[in-house]
Amino acid sequence: MDRITHAFARARAENRAAFVAYLCAGDPDFETSLAACRALVESGIDVLELGVPFSDPLADGLTNQLAAQRALEGGMTASRVFELVRRIREFTPAVPVVFYTYYNLVFSNGVDAYVRAAKEAGVDGMLTLDLPPEEAADVQAACAAHGVKTVFIVAPTTPEARLAKIGVAATGFIYYVSREGVTGVRDSMAANIPQAVAAIKRHTPLPVVVGFGIGTRAHVVEVAAHADGVVVGSALVNVIRDHLADRSRIAPALALRTADLVAGTQR
Repeated sequence: MDRITHAFARARAENRAAFVAYLCAGDPDFETSLAACRALVESGIDVLELGVPFSDPLADGLTNQLAAQRALEGGMTASRVFELVRRIREFTPAVPVVFYTYYNLVFSNGVDAYVRAAKEAGVDGMLTLDLPPEEAADVQAACAAHGVKTVFIVAPTTPEARLAKIGVAATGFIYYVSREGVTGVRDSMAANIPQAVAAIKRHTPLPVVVGFGIGTRAHVVEVAAHADGVVVGSALVNVIRDHLADRSRIAPALALRTADLVAGTQR
């Protein structure tokens, strides 16, 4: 059983939603980012979603845009992102790592070569934000060849007629974006999450995770009641932002915040 399938199966067996944690790789520097990822893993996350820093992250709100900028200014490159994953694998052989990336980063390095390098580093899945399934044949083929799972997005505006196509294209899980727009913490959750998750599940046996706007334990509890997984990103990246003056405090602060959020996944 691959790491992604195992992570969701374990969460299901424990009667809880899986906790998917997002950080931008290399934010604010390589070693601090590595320590931050370790803090998340040791706080009980089920899946680590690593944003690959990019100069034009159109799906991301200000919080994650600035994280990417810090990472790039701190010297992160494609090869260093792979090195970060290899270092992560030294302390967690079990937690799946999913790349949250953009197609230009994959295409410009050669699709097959990029996916192969990601797999060799220890990556389990790829979510290419700006790549719809209708145009994803090259990425799907490379992922199938190298044993990397694909993740595709469903938006609130996705018509039901496309859900089957997206369900077929994905091999890892489906990521439901609970709100229109970009990433970022919100005060309240969207009202139609139960209906949206149910609609997606009519078209795929894969796990459905919900993200965008989830920032408190109450939000996690609300989403965990209906989804297979809960994605938290900006709320964790904000912890990094808030401790930039003393980077040694980032990992301990992340550990506390993550443990509190993970506690909300139990049903």
